[in-house]
Amino acid sequence: MSYTPQAPALPTTVARLDHTAVYASDRRLSAEFLAAVLGLEVGAPFGPFLPVDLGNGVTLDYYEKTDEPIQSQHYAFLVPEDRFDGMIDRLEALGVTYYADPNHTRAGRVNDLFGGRGAYFEDPDGHNMEIMTRPYARP
Repeated sequence: MSYTPQAPALPTTVARLDHTAVYASDRRLSAEFLAAVLGLEVGAPFGPFLPVDLGNGVTLDYYEKTDEPIQSQHYAFLVPEDRFDGMIDRLEALGVTYYADPNHTRAGRVNDLFGGRGAYFEDPDGHNMEIMTRPYARP
């Protein structure tokens, strides 16, 4: 009797985000920053990428880009309500200002959008990061 390995089950949905590359001037610095804020771990390097596993089957794969300026992107993370305060505490401990709005005009405050709480902050390369406890209500 021979053993034939089984392929992993494919998703039953039409599409699910598996990973995305995040450009960084220093991939280790940026990956460790986000992991520290979210209370996660940085994974082992995978080729030119340094992953942060978000725990839902999606990774942010940090890619070092040094030949041109990093274009700011927006990344939003739906986080458990019971972990939100810890994330805010870690931002404060790191000396990172957080804001209640995406334009960064209401410093040191959180919002209450959609019955939850949320905040925005910049990572080391100026990416506009968002943590929120409730998803956006879409029409």
